[in-house]
Amino acid sequence: MNWLQTLAVVFHVLLAIAIIGIVLLQRGKGADAGAGFGAGASGTVFGARGSASFLSRTTAVLATLFFLTSLGLTYLFSQHKEATSVVDTVTQEAPAPVTTPAPLPSLPAAPATSTPAPTTAPATRTEAAPAQQAPSPSPAPAGN
Repeated sequence: MNWLQTLAVVFHVLLAIAIIGIVLLQRGKGADAGAGFGAGASGTVFGARGSASFLSRTTAVLATLFFLTSLGLTYLFSQHKEATSVVDTVTQEAPAPVTTPAPLPSLPAAPATSTPAPTTAPATRTEAAPAQQAPSPSPAPAGN
């Protein structure tokens, strides 16, 4: 915020406080009934009629200045271009290039059948039985 904006904001706040004070000093319309019986004029600083014109003119001048400073602040802050959010301050990096994977080699198509393909059972290891030897011919008894 530059010095002109700061000065305008401070002046605007002071005007708002002054308007509040001036409005609180004014009497409401219900106080006029008491003034008709003599009680109103003795309690005022500016007299019976003087306070209404002075305070109402002061209120009108302060209200006009308040509206003008409101418009001025709107213009000053609309010209101010600064990031107001964390999201606005983040810089975006360029996205990484997307690489497409190489196509897989095509496999030969299996014929379409309605029956499921047979599954092969795992091979089991069996031990071969010891080979039996043919009985050796016994020598024939001699002498017959």
